Amino acid sequence: MSISQPANALTANGVKDIPAASEGFTFNHTMLRIKDPVKSLEFYTGVLGMTLLRHSQFPEAKFDLYFLAKLTEEERNNLPATADLSAYVSRQRSILELTHNYGTENDPDFAYHNGNGEPRGFGHICFAVPNLAEAVAWFDKNNVVFQKRPEDGSMKDIAFIKDPDGYWVEIIELKY
Repeated sequence: MSISQPANALTANGVKDIPAASEGFTFNHTMLRIKDPVKSLEFYTGVLGMTLLRHSQFPEAKFDLYFLAKLTEEERNNLPATADLSAYVSRQRSILELTHNYGTENDPDFAYHNGNGEPRGFGHICFAVPNLAEAVAWFDKNNVVFQKRPEDGSMKDIAFIKDPDGYWVEIIELKY
């Protein structure tokens, strides 16, 4: 059994109806491996304004997981108690999971492949901002590294910044 795609949705070769068995599925998170959790948490919370919702430690396997979300003011004001955050995280959309493997922060030569060098694979994550020019000024004030500034190239309405591990973060302006 399937559910028809919405009449006003786009179609392309390969798009199928929605399987009824997938009802209730939520795209929950994307995981990035990080070298230094302190630097990454400073970037994602202090520059992009995300909130750390869950920190899971697995010392026997030598890694930690950090789950972050970009919350609205209402969501921040109504965040459940710490004991309930794990369940809360599982019900969210667009969570960013940062995975830190112990010891990488102490190896000056260690780096993860950001997906944009050869061979290409993973590309980027994206944040929509209310005002692109103001966001660019904020990133400049915070010494964020740009892969592409809005004035570079033919696409003047986007920027790409880099996180501490060199992952690209696309910045677009909200469309109203």
